[in-house]
Amino acid sequence: MLPRVVTRFFGTTARSAKKILTPLPEQVVEPVPPTIHITEERQYSPFAVGFMGAIGVLVALALAQAVLTVQSVLILAVLALFLALGLSPAVDFLTRMRMPRGFAVTLVGLLLLGVIALGVTALVPIVTEQATALTRQLPGMLQNLLNHPILAEWDGRDEALQRAQEFITSGSLIENLFGGIMGAGRLVANLLFSVIVTLVLTIYFLASLPTIKETIYALAPASRRPRARYLADEIFRGVSGYITGMFVIVAIASVCAFIFMNIAGLGAYSLALAFVVAIFCFIPLVGSSLAMITVAIVGFAVDPTIGIATIIYFLIYQQLDAYVLYPNVMKRTVKVPGALVVLSAIIGGMLFGVIGAVIAIPTTAAVLLLYREIVQPALDAG
Repeated sequence: MLPRVVTRFFGTTARSAKKILTPLPEQVVEPVPPTIHITEERQYSPFAVGFMGAIGVLVALALAQAVLTVQSVLILAVLALFLALGLSPAVDFLTRMRMPRGFAVTLVGLLLLGVIALGVTALVPIVTEQATALTRQLPGMLQNLLNHPILAEWDGRDEALQRAQEFITSGSLIENLFGGIMGAGRLVANLLFSVIVTLVLTIYFLASLPTIKETIYALAPASRRPRARYLADEIFRGVSGYITGMFVIVAIASVCAFIFMNIAGLGAYSLALAFVVAIFCFIPLVGSSLAMITVAIVGFAVDPTIGIATIIYFLIYQQLDAYVLYPNVMKRTVKVPGALVVLSAIIGGMLFGVIGAVIAIPTTAAVLLLYREIVQPALDAG
């Protein structure tokens, strides 16, 4: 019995080992062909490349020409936006007093129009009267010069005064100054157009300023929108503070000049000249000096003593403005170094005239803010 069990055990084990040790039939594995990326190269003819390049250049030139054509309107739009930012604190103050924003904008706009209308109605009659009187009296003044012995002897050789008198009385002076009646009319029309466009855009920007700000915020990606909002608010705050400060400084300068002129004996011209002082004081660097020269010329025409007193007054007021008034009013705005103030005003005036000089300083303040908040931290981190 035992041998049969052993034999059966070893036979089963041998058959199992044979199955295990018998190799499996080889499976035929088909090779996978390698993936070949075929890049189709497009061949462009040199004519097509040159043609497309020429079209791009023409489009760029057309866009540049369009910008140059509407350059004056764009400058007026930027000026109107800055004025709206400067008037925005007054509107915000009225809205905090529970006044609807529409009524607040209307009230501020009417106040601005009232000041401009008051100044123009005071200035235009005086300018017209003085220009007419000067045109009427200038030939007689030249004749008095011709009657002077020394000048008569000098004019007898060169006849310069005689030719000047003939030039003035013939009407050629007006023709050369303004290009005739058409030239003078074109100049007045352009000035009125600029003033009207600036006022309309200022009121429009003032009414839609919150919407404009939200549109500017939405231009930034969502992940960077809080940072963009902070930078934009800082720029708006700096520009608004500068323009509002300029309104305050100009108002103080014009009121003080009005009081001085009434005391000094220029009461008949005080309102018109105060409006001129206000306009000139908006111009950086040279505005105060231009105001002094203008008022001093009128003062010397009335009485030399008044002219000298006018110069002394403006020199004293310039020191008060530079060292007391300006630093205290502008202390909450973005600081601009003095050298950059001079350079930005000169460059802005050379590029875009008087308006460029006016908007140059707040633009420089905005650029400095971006440099301090973006460029300088990146340089420090590197």
